[in-house]
Amino acid sequence: MKKIETFGSYLKKKYKQRVKKIPLAVGGFTCPNIDGAVAKGGCTFCLNDSFSPNLAKNRDKIFLNLSSKENPILDKQIAQIIEQIKTDKIEFKKKLGINKYIAYFQAFTNTYAPFSTLKALYDVALKQKGVIGISIGTRSDSVEDEVLEYLSELSKTKEVWIEFGIQSIYDETLKKINRGHDFNNIKEAIARAKSYNLNVCGHLIFGLPGESQEMMLESSKVSYDLGINSVKFHPLYVVKNTILANEYLRGDFSPISQDLYIDTLVKAIEIMPKDIIVQRVSAGIDDDTLLAPTWCGQSKNEQMAKIKKALLRRGYVY
Repeated sequence: MKKIETFGSYLKKKYKQRVKKIPLAVGGFTCPNIDGAVAKGGCTFCLNDSFSPNLAKNRDKIFLNLSSKENPILDKQIAQIIEQIKTDKIEFKKKLGINKYIAYFQAFTNTYAPFSTLKALYDVALKQKGVIGISIGTRSDSVEDEVLEYLSELSKTKEVWIEFGIQSIYDETLKKINRGHDFNNIKEAIARAKSYNLNVCGHLIFGLPGESQEMMLESSKVSYDLGINSVKFHPLYVVKNTILANEYLRGDFSPISQDLYIDTLVKAIEIMPKDIIVQRVSAGIDDDTLLAPTWCGQSKNEQMAKIKKALLRRGYVY
């Protein structure tokens, strides 16, 4: 049997104990395909509230971008980070006995702000007791070299990851989902991050509009070839109040079935280089915002049981 290297096993091996990610949602952040810099409306599938449990209470009327000259909400953002880390540390310590953490800047585009703001927020997260590193969720069109250089310097003493939403290698798909950039932009951003010796995690979505299994697997293979260090696999699911929801309700979009998703996932793992770490193999949501597919509303344990069983049949232990 072949053992799949998970992010948890990688961290435990490196730090000799369990390490937990703390998801952060900081007010004032948005995306360039929401604020009009490259597009309007955001990705067709995206309702950030559904992906980040901390987002709704931390919304702000002021939104930053790469050209912002000042940040009147910096103190508020810092307070949000300190409070979120404190709250989750208490829970993880009580339930799991965990003492080390990675601060995960999750919601929206977490490099889409002036460098002075980013440095202040990353620094305060890293100063919290028990936080050994950071992971930055972002887009390929929103990272400046100054940030990459700073993260590279941090990585000499901290666990540092940058996470790019690759989603698909096909420009026609990226256009359909209103991504606001092409695949070449993704290639260039990952190459720049790697030139600074940064750990890169790539996000891939299976079930995007119009994509066949062959296309999904090709997106996986090409993404691996870009030199990513880890990968997150997600099924595309439909939540209310999104552009994709309108397409689904009109009958213009059919979600991926669980059987096809799992089959594609297993095949994507089979062609994956041995040194790539798997950070996620599925995703879902368990509230009434989910429209489809219904299997994405299953409990995490139920989803994982089916995925592990399928992987075992092909000789993999997850």
